[in-house]
Amino acid sequence: MLTRSGLTFAIAAPEDLGAIRELLDQCELPSSDLSPAHLADFLTCRRAGRLVGTVGWERAGQIALLRSLAVSSDHRGQGIARDLWTRVCDRARSVGIVRFYLLTTTAAALFERWGFARVPREDVPPPIRTTPELTTLCPSSAVVMSAPVI
Repeated sequence: MLTRSGLTFAIAAPEDLGAIRELLDQCELPSSDLSPAHLADFLTCRRAGRLVGTVGWERAGQIALLRSLAVSSDHRGQGIARDLWTRVCDRARSVGIVRFYLLTTTAAALFERWGFARVPREDVPPPIRTTPELTTLCPSSAVVMSAPVI
């Protein structure tokens, strides 16, 4: 567990599932497919015990689908998303993940600043292309992006 400016960052626990789903729903991100098994690959950010941010991945060998980067609307602009991104990269690197893919309908510019580039859906490797996010949960208008883990 790491702290910064009243923020606490930790690996998600099964009991975090409800709060994570609620935050994702507030941010209009898919949450219906999340299960307690996913949470071992999710990080949380809390302030005074309240979940204010989260990020996770779904791994497929050395690549992963970055998903659910969310910060509550009243905590945006404070660097929490960047902190979560840095921490998820550190964790991914430590388990051998070398590349992330993601889908976004609203944050392409942010991810481009972090080194992501747009990729055609047909260029996404099959283990990622067949995830629920790419097949059913995210709209076909969502931008697909990829970046090496930094």
